[in-house]
Amino acid sequence: MEDYSAYTDEELIMRIHNDKNDHGDNNEIMDYILEKYKPLVRKKTNALYLIGGENDDLIQEGMIGLLAAIKTFNNSKGAQFKTYAQTCINNSIQTALRKFNRKKDIPIGSFIEYAEEEIPEENGVISAEDYYIAGESVSMLANTLKENLSEYENEVLRLHIVGCNYSEIAKRLSKTPKSVD
Repeated sequence: MEDYSAYTDEELIMRIHNDKNDHGDNNEIMDYILEKYKPLVRKKTNALYLIGGENDDLIQEGMIGLLAAIKTFNNSKGAQFKTYAQTCINNSIQTALRKFNRKKDIPIGSFIEYAEEEIPEENGVISAEDYYIAGESVSMLANTLKENLSEYENEVLRLHIVGCNYSEIAKRLSKTPKSVD
């Protein structure tokens, strides 16, 4: 196996694009770039907490963005591959978050973005550990509600939490306001 660290990312991408028939070499280069940028993907996804979702799902979406960056990178545009890859990874993750929110009809803002420097340390304010535990508590509460309320009751509660009043909930669920109450 060749030492790909001697080449720039742009040179490696050009080799992938130019040598489309030599799949063995391309696969090795592709694996090298994926491994090289995987920590970047993890860093971007670790800065997001998706209520009801899995971090691995976001990592996978980020890796899909990285693959798209490898396939579509154009060196003649003047940007470095790393900059382009970061944009593609971020776009892929953000698109996945939007899809998740639409698919599950979860209110916007159901994911919490945080950075380590924004979490106060030991000054009486929430720590990173407490922040994580709070997220787990929300997940446990959601599971408890799912187990103890009917599907209809859960739907009413969810709509109420997102700010719908009784008549809006009744209209959306084709029920009477009294039934919603």
